[in-house]
Amino acid sequence: MAKGIWIIIEQRNGQIRKVSLELLSQGRLIADQAGENLVAVILGQNIEGLGGEVASYGADKVILVEDDKLAEYTTGAYTSVLNQLIRKDEPQAVLIGNTAVGKDLAPRLAQRLGVGMASDCTGMEYDANSFLTFKRPVYAGKAFAHIVSQARPIVASIRPNTFPVAAADSSRQAEVVKADTQIDPADLKAIVKEVAIAASKRPELTEANIIVSGGRGMKGPENFGILEELADVIGAAVGASRAAVDSGWREHKFQVGQTGKTVSPTLYIACGISGAIQHLAGMGSSKFIVAVNKDPEANIFNVADYGIVGDLFEVVPLLKEEFKKLVNQ
Repeated sequence: MAKGIWIIIEQRNGQIRKVSLELLSQGRLIADQAGENLVAVILGQNIEGLGGEVASYGADKVILVEDDKLAEYTTGAYTSVLNQLIRKDEPQAVLIGNTAVGKDLAPRLAQRLGVGMASDCTGMEYDANSFLTFKRPVYAGKAFAHIVSQARPIVASIRPNTFPVAAADSSRQAEVVKADTQIDPADLKAIVKEVAIAASKRPELTEANIIVSGGRGMKGPENFGILEELADVIGAAVGASRAAVDSGWREHKFQVGQTGKTVSPTLYIACGISGAIQHLAGMGSSKFIVAVNKDPEANIFNVADYGIVGDLFEVVPLLKEEFKKLVNQ
């Protein structure tokens, strides 16, 4: 009999990623409704100290797998270890964030287990009949599919910023289990020697609560400086449309859209972005959208909660000064 809800915890240098805390928070609510245990699974090296943190966010049990071969994420090793653990304990559901790691790991794990998966979900609820139902955007965000699975375990990846993070409760205790698994040398097709991370004080694009993005209306790479100044005032990440990236004004890692990154911030400020369907597919699930564009007929205004018709080179500096006043109050 399948049992338990598993959250695959993604961590980087001993820091748990925000999407994993979101999944623990929502998983706790569903586990209580379903009468199931919530299990956090952490792979890596020197990760024992993370057990208490995931317990404080709702985990009933923590499975730790420590191995120097797991210090950095590699597809083969992580898939092999999780496949062994899941086949042994047979959980009801296995959930992971729809991050770069999750997009790589979840489908491979589902294939190894012989089950389907729900990807890039923006909703997840308990259902007495199917256990879990998922919602995910389809047709570039113009519609939503509601997904149920009869197979076990249910495997799903959840878009970051979909659920709120509950307050941590340091008094919560969890059973901590150190799992012993075998990593087949054949699974180590790639070995990560070094990870180079660009230093930035701004939040990572897919996990940011606020994003300021620029499009073709920025007119050149030098003008993104005004967006960066605004972003630094409000603690935002800076994104770009495909048009800006294709023009060589920003690197591809900053691209928001169907062929870039999918984001779900609380606030998305689109500056000089027309609102092509490919861009809307990447940011349409933002909770609040503010558009700044001098063309009153721009498609971005059809999805915006608030629109400013005006020259962004005049509007953005004014916004920055007003936000400064609010931040300093």
